[in-house]
Amino acid sequence: MTKYHLLVIPVIIGIISGIFLASYPESETESNLLTTAKLIGGDSPIMGDSNAPITILEWGDYQCTFCYKFHQNTMDIINEDFIKTGKVKLIFKDFPLNGPDSLLAAEASYCAQDQKKYWQYHDELYSNWKGERTGWITRESLDEFGDTVNLNLDEFNICLNEHKYQDKVISLYEFGKEIGIDATPSFLVFNDQKIIKIRGNQPLEVFLKTFDEL
Repeated sequence: MTKYHLLVIPVIIGIISGIFLASYPESETESNLLTTAKLIGGDSPIMGDSNAPITILEWGDYQCTFCYKFHQNTMDIINEDFIKTGKVKLIFKDFPLNGPDSLLAAEASYCAQDQKKYWQYHDELYSNWKGERTGWITRESLDEFGDTVNLNLDEFNICLNEHKYQDKVISLYEFGKEIGIDATPSFLVFNDQKIIKIRGNQPLEVFLKTFDEL
């Protein structure tokens, strides 16, 4: 039996290919945290139809290498085939692992949200990605991105100067840690019955298998 188990384990690992079925709730605390309302809440912008049956909750960092790769490849296909067709919606929550610059970029995205340009600014940040902790996120570059998406820069800079959304971003980060997020990108993909966790920039096939599962 032991040898059989040893043979089966690699096969199982290959099949799930980075997917972790979340056995929630494990405790009353997790039960209270991992509800649809808690996961979707926090005034996070939604990409797609808010009534889509499947939700992708992405935890990301604007400096993260693998977040960038996900958004330049897999995300485009998911958007075209699943989000735009009303099957899936996406919510992005900030998990700024790479220090103050990541925190500032996240704040800037919500300042852009004040002008109804969240997703445009979000995409502009990833389009201009230049590595982790390389200094590409500055007040000047954030203004340039804002200008590209036609923000009112006076309002944008007042928002950043006041750090209007710093507490919000920190709260999202703390919430992520509380529910077991420890890397970016990480995804909680769920419907009303089940949550599936995907850790890292997994191939498109992993997401397709997850959608089928749900």
